[in-house]
Amino acid sequence: MKALVIGAGPAGTRCALRIAARLPGAAVTLAGAEPALPYDRVALSKYLVGEVAQEALITHSLADLRAAGVQYRPGTPVASLDLAMRQAITARGERIDYDWCVLATGSRSFRLPLPGAELPGVIPWRDLAETRRMIEASKDGGPAVVIGGGLLGLETAVGLAARGMKVTVLHAVGWPMERQLDYDAGTLLANRLRARGLTMHMPAATVAIEGRERAEAVRLGTGERIPARLVVMCVGVRPNADLARASGLEVARGVVADAAMRTSDPHVLAIGECAEVEGRLIGLVAPALEQAEIAASTIAGEEQAWAPRADSAALKVSGTHVWSGGEVAPVDAEAVTFRAGESYRRLWWRGERLVGAVLYGDTGEAGFFQSLIASGRPVASRAEAALGQAWIGNAA
Repeated sequence: MKALVIGAGPAGTRCALRIAARLPGAAVTLAGAEPALPYDRVALSKYLVGEVAQEALITHSLADLRAAGVQYRPGTPVASLDLAMRQAITARGERIDYDWCVLATGSRSFRLPLPGAELPGVIPWRDLAETRRMIEASKDGGPAVVIGGGLLGLETAVGLAARGMKVTVLHAVGWPMERQLDYDAGTLLANRLRARGLTMHMPAATVAIEGRERAEAVRLGTGERIPARLVVMCVGVRPNADLARASGLEVARGVVADAAMRTSDPHVLAIGECAEVEGRLIGLVAPALEQAEIAASTIAGEEQAWAPRADSAALKVSGTHVWSGGEVAPVDAEAVTFRAGESYRRLWWRGERLVGAVLYGDTGEAGFFQSLIASGRPVASRAEAALGQAWIGNAA
């Protein structure tokens, strides 16, 4: 049996290893478009800030993969699939046979369609090569602008500031990380970042990037012009479904797949950020790894189904821990807020059931609140439940 996994990110690598472990003797090939070994993409921000060396990002060596029964082919972008012949056609025209193919092509950074967006010095951050470009650009210091105040944008800003650049963050919403944090928690975080030397413009509308031969400034809708020798766009990602589309597979927002990860072709599966599983896209590593396990089970003939869980995100931004789970600031729920010093906690309830929570500063109770959200069990006293683990003894 020949299995081909296209995409050497965390989900693709996990899937290839699991297929090899479940089906000893199978010929498992992992094809990565990047020339690098599989690496920890989540840790790119640590590499940017200088906390880890590039070598520390590598998760699997060639020897590791070979010993596990996986043939790794770096620098092998796949252009299309011949579904009838069950072959993958590389960008160089080579054909790779498969009995099963798993698409783990991830997502790509969105580049705002602004005047000047293609100028040298404008980088949409997503991978190792782009991280190297930012590190190189930061060597001479100077002003930098980060467009986007989500997690990636803030990590970028902190990293560039640590490398000596004067950084301005532009965000279209009035507070950062609005998908994970409510207004109050976002404001606490923004104030902390300002105290560390970042300039925060929120809300801000970016209308153009100015420069002749390279980026020189960013112009806002107010007419203000912010100098920038480096502009990093962190404004979201889109599923990388180009390969699936070129191959004739069904594509909506992402590659359409069922709960067993099967696409419209029964011999092709899709996992991770490129996949749209029963109408749902994901953007976190944990569910992508779960889908990798499900895909390996499907190929091994063990029927399993991926079931999405309540979203949660545990993050550390500029030394501050934040966590959110379930629904953040739903309009049809009642909020209960607790605050002590630099610690902030807001819980959202529908009747006696906790449906969402945001923790800022002290996130030690995240696991408790996540279990309460996931279980949906009724809670008689909201005030006592807000104590977290200390309430467990009285929760029967």
